[in-house]
Amino acid sequence: MGEWENTLFVYITGDNGASAEGRIHGTWSLPALQNGAEEDPEFLLEHIDDFGTVRSECHYNVGWAWALDAPFQWMKQVASHFGGTRNGLAISWPRRITDAGGLRTQFHHVIDLAPTILEAAGIEAPTWVNGIRQMPIEGTSMGYSFGDPDAASERRTQYFEMMGNRGIYHDGFMASCFHGRVPWVRFGSAPFDGPQENWELYDIREDFSQNNDLAADRPELLAEMRELFESECLRNGVYPLRDAAMDLPPEARAPIALAGLTRMTYTTAHVRMPERSVLNLKNRSYLIWADLEVPADGAEGVIVCQGGSFNGWSIYLDGGVPTWHYNLYGHERTTVAGDLALPPGRHEVRLLFDHDGGFGAGGTATLAVDGAVVGSGRLERSVPVVFSMGGETFDVGTDTGSPVGPYPHGFACTATIHGVTIELLDEVSDATREAVAAGMLHAEAVTQ
Repeated sequence: MGEWENTLFVYITGDNGASAEGRIHGTWSLPALQNGAEEDPEFLLEHIDDFGTVRSECHYNVGWAWALDAPFQWMKQVASHFGGTRNGLAISWPRRITDAGGLRTQFHHVIDLAPTILEAAGIEAPTWVNGIRQMPIEGTSMGYSFGDPDAASERRTQYFEMMGNRGIYHDGFMASCFHGRVPWVRFGSAPFDGPQENWELYDIREDFSQNNDLAADRPELLAEMRELFESECLRNGVYPLRDAAMDLPPEARAPIALAGLTRMTYTTAHVRMPERSVLNLKNRSYLIWADLEVPADGAEGVIVCQGGSFNGWSIYLDGGVPTWHYNLYGHERTTVAGDLALPPGRHEVRLLFDHDGGFGAGGTATLAVDGAVVGSGRLERSVPVVFSMGGETFDVGTDTGSPVGPYPHGFACTATIHGVTIELLDEVSDATREAVAAGMLHAEAVTQ
């Protein structure tokens, strides 16, 4: 294109500090951890050769997180300290930035990227998009520093807050307050401004890694910084603060687009469907039935699936034989299959799961073909919170991610699938909903 010299490249090395949610020992199956299931050291040692291979979906332990965040204090979730927030940024624009490899020490935040790109492109931020008035952009362009490495920072103030951990930057100083719960403890609540909290003060112009706490030496400045934090929070709608308490209020939960729906039909157009966009089968009884047409030479392949190799379920034709496979974290696998391959023609394959009731409880699965039961099996426990937060999805007619069951990647169905219908058969109790909401808060934090 001949535009290399006039192309702006932006590269950020991460989205937060290294994650300590892998706990003290780490984990072999991240979906297990996301659902609150523990893996003890003996189990991990049995699988030690799997780490770093396709035979695990692992998470490193706390020690590695701390090392990866050095020289800063703390890690992901702890927004009060740079170990939880700071990441490297590289920008290239040969026409404007002539000192390739040069350094910039001005303080900036990720919200400054959009203004930087808009300014570079000569575009004003829109005030309306599709009839919706836009919130003002709070960031500050970094363009002033491109040609002047020693320019004074034009970003003077930035607040930070996550799960009760708070911080405020202003004109070279950083005030930081760790709320008290370490990130490798799944849940926990403590009073704000309680005895476990301690506001610290750092001059990051001289103290890059927040090593020298000046709170005792500069109490007046710390008080001013705390007042500034309050005003920034009020201006930006931060309050009320909340931490990692299990009783997540309804207004803090993500809306569910499918709320109230109990039956939906999917087709082979439905692939790579995120979990939140599909009816939720967890913690309840349900029915799945597929309308298939088998060709003269028989059929095989995935009819419908959700999840991947370390958590999920799949209904497929194994050599033509209808099969249901339930994969619990990669720890436990349950298969229910018929005895005979489907003959050519139109058929209905039906899976009924009769849930015992309660958070992560088991149940009985019954597989039927054309109204006749061909197999049944028992789960002593089931996935309570989430099948996958790592890119595994819901698919009809194929398995686009890592395979849920003992079949090859993809394993496209060679039968004609006229539709797959899911029907939810009962309601989830309020107590289970509360446990799921708390579990989802943890699962989202654990997603690296």
